[in-house]
Amino acid sequence: MIKLMKLEIAKMGLGWYVKAAIIANVVIVMLMFMISYFEGVEGKYELANMGELYIIIGAMVRSTFIVMASVLISKLIIDEYKKKTIFVMFMYPVSRKKLLAAKLAIVALLTFIAIVISHIFTLSTIIGINHFFHIIEEAPVALDYGSQLTSIVTFAFAAAGASLVPLYFGMRKHSVPATILSSLLIVMLTSSSNPVFSLATIIYIPLGLAAIGVAIAWATVRNIEQTDVL
Repeated sequence: MIKLMKLEIAKMGLGWYVKAAIIANVVIVMLMFMISYFEGVEGKYELANMGELYIIIGAMVRSTFIVMASVLISKLIIDEYKKKTIFVMFMYPVSRKKLLAAKLAIVALLTFIAIVISHIFTLSTIIGINHFFHIIEEAPVALDYGSQLTSIVTFAFAAAGASLVPLYFGMRKHSVPATILSSLLIVMLTSSSNPVFSLATIIYIPLGLAAIGVAIAWATVRNIEQTDVL
């Protein structure tokens, strides 16, 4: 399985994904800084404390990489079905199930790692900027870091599982737009946030979607042998 994953990653190339992730991180940091700065200028402080900052950054990071996961699914699976190139791979002396499972494992693993790293990076950068510019008055206490890391990993795990849900919609007609649009619906269900109520703080929703995503992946892998190669 690991060897198949390495071969798939080498074939796909990770350069574009890493570049997109870096750009996304920079955009998130800039956006958060601009929001906080202009709120200060206007005298409106919706980001009144670090707790709200954690929630908003987490929602933005997870939303970004759930959508990027749908792009990965499109490149690794949907597009290959659409172009019929995956059927050539099915002729190799390798189990179809292992091949598809390797592709899905890449999607989930990259999504998990990207969310954890990006969340820590963006949060640390904003805290560092806040140390000099004081865009948010409340400073994080030392005890927050352990609980926040646990929360980051838990939500990243849930998001990685939920990112597999678009596979169902994409495989129905081998549609790339359907794959990406369904990821936007997942983002709406898991990352919506406002000052009154925030879905981004409810772990049960992404965990439920993660269970559905894993079930979809398992069913797709299980039924892959029945796919017509003609």
